[in-house]
Amino acid sequence: MNGRALFAWNLRRIRVSKGLSQEKLAADAGVDRAYFAKLERQTANAGIDMLDKLASALSVEISEFFVMPPEGAVPPSTLKGGRKKGS
Repeated sequence: MNGRALFAWNLRRIRVSKGLSQEKLAADAGVDRAYFAKLERQTANAGIDMLDKLASALSVEISEFFVMPPEGAVPPSTLKGGRKKGS
C-alpha cells in the first residue's frame, strides 16, 4: 500500500469510527469538503499543515494516519448518508 492509499485508508477509518461525516470533519478542520473528499479518494495530496489540521480535528496523533492495516483487513466502511434526526 503506498503512502497516499495508507493515509486515505486511515483517514476514513478514524473519521468513521468517530461517527463524523466528511462535511462535519471538513468544517471542524477548516478545510473545503470537496478537498477532503479528494483526500479520501486518493486524488489529492495532503501537506504537513493539513495533516496537523486533520489530526487536531480528530484528536489523534499524526502517526495514526500511517498505521498499516492488518493483513486481509476490509476497507473502512462509509457512514449512512443523510442528516441525522435532531440535527
